[in-house]
Amino acid sequence: MSLSPEPLIEQRADPWILAHAGRYYFIASVPEYDRLELRCADSVAGLAAAPATTVWRKPDTGPLCELIWAPELHRVDGVWVIYFAAAPSREIVDGLFQHRMYVITCTADDPLAGEWSEPVQMETPLDSFCLDATTFHLRGRDYYVWAQQDPDIPGNSNLYIAELAGPTRLAGPPTRLSVPEYDWETRGFLVNEGPAVLQRHGRLLLTYSASATDENYCAGLLWADADSDPLDAASWSKSPMPILASDPVNEIFGPGHNGFTVGEDGTDLLVYHARTYTDIQGDPLWDPNRHTYVKPIRWDDDGFPDFGRAGEDTLAPARHDQ
Repeated sequence: MSLSPEPLIEQRADPWILAHAGRYYFIASVPEYDRLELRCADSVAGLAAAPATTVWRKPDTGPLCELIWAPELHRVDGVWVIYFAAAPSREIVDGLFQHRMYVITCTADDPLAGEWSEPVQMETPLDSFCLDATTFHLRGRDYYVWAQQDPDIPGNSNLYIAELAGPTRLAGPPTRLSVPEYDWETRGFLVNEGPAVLQRHGRLLLTYSASATDENYCAGLLWADADSDPLDAASWSKSPMPILASDPVNEIFGPGHNGFTVGEDGTDLLVYHARTYTDIQGDPLWDPNRHTYVKPIRWDDDGFPDFGRAGEDTLAPARHDQ
């Protein structure tokens, strides 16, 4: 009998939950990689049974016609924003897909019912494979963090940060924060991707994911003092060990591409995806069974997050929204 905990939402990778005005909004990659859909509920557990509303669907041709990956929903300058990655084809060139980052916006109160803009490309100085954008607000400024390949650096992707001039463009040049360097970041592929930022205990905590998307996938941590300049690479420290990895005891494998939210009781929650097996046929990207899990974050005496085992203390889905 399987020991795997029940996922909150099945077959949803790269999950993101935004708490806003007493409600919870959920977005993730869908197995077909063809659309952006939102769910809304009054509780985190209620998202499991909430209906999905498609707010954008890929066109049949053009630069955004394939592989819609890793969307995130944010509020930037009072506007709803979805950042996502898309490619012009499924072709792999020089070992990489051809993704670029895009953004759509909505000014309505309800993002599920409002009209969304046409996609705009988020341009960066490097015209190369990039994905997994996120954003955070600090001391009156908005920052954009993402993963991108630099042709002069071995590997698939590094992590970068830049200030935002608005929801759709950068205010200045980016800073490179991290490159894959440790053994656990370079298994299968050299990858740093899926950043997410949490501000707690006087620190900026930036989690990210590393290695191939099979059982080697795991999460790492960067951190900086909340009073420091986040655009200064010297402000950041990097954990030499992963902070979330496969949990064979509970049959949870490849946990990663995490986000953060806050439960109804104020508890900090980790949102992530994982699989329940390692026998993947073919490329892991075409295996649909990366499921969404949510679990509480514990904090150690120094104010750092302790995620524990990936398969422990996970939140069970509600069968009906409460």
